[in-house]
Amino acid sequence: MKRILVTIFCLSLFFGSFAQELANFMGSAPIVSPEITNSGITFRISAPYADNVKLNGSWGASVEMTRSANGVWSVTIPTPTPELYTYSFNVDGISYNDPANVLMQRDGTRYLSVLLVPGEATANYFEATQRGNLSQVWYDSPTLGINRRLFVYTPYGYNKGTTKYPVLYLLHGAGGDEDAWSTMGRTCQIMDNLIEKGLAKPMLVVMPNGNPTQQAARTTMLPEVPIDRNAPNYDPNGYVNSIVKDIVPYIESNYRVIANPNSRALAGLSMGAGHTISCTNLYPGFFSYICPLSNGIRVTDENKATYEEQFKALKKAGYKLYWIGCGEDDFLIESARTLDATLTSLGLKHTFYVNSGGHTWTNWRIYLNKFAPLLFK
Repeated sequence: MKRILVTIFCLSLFFGSFAQELANFMGSAPIVSPEITNSGITFRISAPYADNVKLNGSWGASVEMTRSANGVWSVTIPTPTPELYTYSFNVDGISYNDPANVLMQRDGTRYLSVLLVPGEATANYFEATQRGNLSQVWYDSPTLGINRRLFVYTPYGYNKGTTKYPVLYLLHGAGGDEDAWSTMGRTCQIMDNLIEKGLAKPMLVVMPNGNPTQQAARTTMLPEVPIDRNAPNYDPNGYVNSIVKDIVPYIESNYRVIANPNSRALAGLSMGAGHTISCTNLYPGFFSYICPLSNGIRVTDENKATYEEQFKALKKAGYKLYWIGCGEDDFLIESARTLDATLTSLGLKHTFYVNSGGHTWTNWRIYLNKFAPLLFK
């Protein structure tokens, strides 16, 4: 009986949505959601047979919605602080995205509707006038033994002329993939705006997949390549090595870029910060701009000497910028503080930027806005 009721309920939502589209086609007023006005933000969903509908948003607690005579549920909330938020509707206990909102965000296997509140803090999250391009690119990774996908942002004007550009290699965190920075990080919009405003130099941004078992994001439905971590030839730094041995050579062979350390930057969040630190320690002097975000190092009696040796080698090889960003409420803040303290004790010049908030895309978008203007200067 429960399965039948759920089926009926889902069909009611489908036909409610179909009725909405038919009404639009027939000239009736469409459902607008979300609608931002001076008095707040109104959310609406057609669910004529529902008994209870709530709005769940990343800005706060869930809110009860009110049903109108035509079966459209709505609620108006005070406009939250300018930021990019996600939300969904809970209709009789089942979660639904907003069928009237085309702006969506994928976080791993979850898809959520997006609310982008305009304001000074989000100015660079909207489309700029001059927009670059985002390409999905396949490349061979001999180091990992598979054909893989990465995303490449090229700035406005790249397709014209013969100018060569520097490159930022931007790494995602655990649970993410090559689409994470462009989808949740708003990388293209941020870079377009920074470049258009003259705040950042035009550059390519390369966003690879940091999961060595994956050929690409799981949305491609490609099989993953199992890794035997107990195998004699297992290399725990396989992916890190592939950045230098496979990804950078591919970009420098197929794009108009400046192929030297002063035109290479490496940055990453969380797991990607760990990859950033490992890569620049294993290959000192290869990247002149180093930006680990929301992570650091954990020093023990066993690894202390190795870290000191690696960071001393990095100092000797030289670099232009070492920029660390982390929220004071981030659960990895202590590892970032340890990295800061280690660099300080060894005399490596760096910036440690600490702001409010935790391990969130809110902060990672802020950090990209902060460190991108410092690159290649």
